Amino acid sequence: MQDSGTLYQRIRQIILEARSQVAQTANWALVKSNWLIGQSIVEDEQAGNVKAEYGMAQIEQLAVRLKEEFGASYSSRNLFYMRKFYLSFPILNALRSELSWTHYRSLSSIENEQARQFYLEEAIVNNWGTRALDRQINSLYYERLLSSSDRGAVVAEMQEKTAELQAEDVLKDPYILEFLQLKENRKYLEAELEEALIDKLQEFLLELGKGFAFVARQKRISTETKHFRIDLVFYNYLLKCFVLIDLKVKELTHEDIGQMDMYVRLYEDKYKAPDDNPTIGLILCTAKDHTIVRYSVLNESSQLFASRYKLYLPTEEELRREIERERLLLKQQKDQ
Repeated sequence: MQDSGTLYQRIRQIILEARSQVAQTANWALVKSNWLIGQSIVEDEQAGNVKAEYGMAQIEQLAVRLKEEFGASYSSRNLFYMRKFYLSFPILNALRSELSWTHYRSLSSIENEQARQFYLEEAIVNNWGTRALDRQINSLYYERLLSSSDRGAVVAEMQEKTAELQAEDVLKDPYILEFLQLKENRKYLEAELEEALIDKLQEFLLELGKGFAFVARQKRISTETKHFRIDLVFYNYLLKCFVLIDLKVKELTHEDIGQMDMYVRLYEDKYKAPDDNPTIGLILCTAKDHTIVRYSVLNESSQLFASRYKLYLPTEEELRREIERERLLLKQQKDQ
């Protein structure tokens, strides 16, 4: 009779292999589907010899119908990406099933064909996730490698800053989830401590009674190339504005502040009504037994924030005390 440790390892390996197969199958189905959609769009344009304006109108009309039936992944922007994907990789058999649609979307943005092929091969060899791939593209890894006299140092730096792509990470991809018509699971997205603190923060703001109405949790918001999650979104009907909240279980950085400013601008562009007041961001960082709370408003909104917003919003000190108190309770429960 084999020991329980050996049995565990065998079963663990079976599960990991099965997950990997599911992820690869889902990835390839989505990649192939999007390539075929891109091909159909291009062939339709070529057959009709249509003008660019007419082609754009066709895609907009397609997007309306497809989004209604299949979800936001078939927006006009993404249909244009699929068109670009087909034009960048015109041979279906040359595609590699190891890479996801998000990988291919990033690769399709590279105009230099040699650089595009380089990043494709490196992503497979090094098992890059999409963030790692974007990092290398944005840091001009290909160009730096070509011009460097110490290629080994450039490669070592790249390897140090990249992480392995796991099957679970593939299945978290919002395109994969929507393609399979699966609901996203918040447990994939937040650690236990963050979840508990966000739960308490949501409860605290609603109990204040100062006009807060809950809108969304883990709100997905996208740029042209990336997806982000906003931990909590409220609408304050007294102030007539959205309030975006992000919790970081780490020290506050300039990148965190810049990211929140980006969230605010994106929300202004996508969701703010003409008669709404400017959107507010709120960052909470809990690190080294100390909580930092900071409101984030765009420069043009700073006067309104100082004169009116502060009358209805909890102060940074009130929020800090509430989070500190809750974190202490959670720590005591864990220790018990």
